[in-house]
Amino acid sequence: MKSEITISELATLMNVSVHQIRYFEEKGVLLPAYLDNNQYRMYSMDQVYQLAHILLLRKLGVPVQSIKECMTSYSADQYGQLLNRSLRGIHAEILRLQELQQFITKVLHEQKNFQSHTNPYEIKWRETTYLARWIEMSSQMTLNAKLLAEQAKSVPNLFESDIHFIEDGSSTLTLYTETEAPGDFSIPSGNYLSTQRLVHEEDELEQVIEQFYAYAAAQSHVIQGPLILIERSYLSLFSQNQLHYELQALIELTTHSERGSRS
Repeated sequence: MKSEITISELATLMNVSVHQIRYFEEKGVLLPAYLDNNQYRMYSMDQVYQLAHILLLRKLGVPVQSIKECMTSYSADQYGQLLNRSLRGIHAEILRLQELQQFITKVLHEQKNFQSHTNPYEIKWRETTYLARWIEMSSQMTLNAKLLAEQAKSVPNLFESDIHFIEDGSSTLTLYTETEAPGDFSIPSGNYLSTQRLVHEEDELEQVIEQFYAYAAAQSHVIQGPLILIERSYLSLFSQNQLHYELQALIELTTHSERGSRS
């Protein structure tokens, strides 16, 4: 009884295709033990182990053309270095996937929060937030592609971030992104009057801001800080040709306001 197996049996044993085994043979990294009288490729335990090592090296990212060198000349230390490099790469990929998971969760949460609003204005509590300065420009300027390109390196994954525009009545408009403490600017905790809107054109935003201040005055809300305009460009996935903005301003919450926010 023969102790060797055919190429199809080897493929089944190792959960690969016959085509893959033939490819490894073409590249000279796996040869059969012998050809039988019918010219069938036959494989022994030596080839089973060789194929196991080849598949492991492929999982570690070793190119097929480098596998023969690895298997014939690598020392134990070199294999250790190879495994450690692979491990570092895996950790980096896990971190990337975790960050992607957090971002997707954030997008879904923000969209659900926007869709659930029945009242265009609300009062909500905001924890202290720290911001990093990104761009300063004249309040008369409009953000444009050239300006973004000049600042591209300072904020990676810009359009996955909440961009904060701080309007304090001066001639300068400062754009920030969220960061760790202490940052360049901090938004204090407190009750904030808030509204979320979808905007087609820049001119519409000016109208939304005017309506925001008018509503605050009509409700006798005392605004205690600058207007905070938050752009969430990633939410435009759900509304083509529209940008999502949230306007916020710290207010002094009166008894009348408290009753209104609970009703």
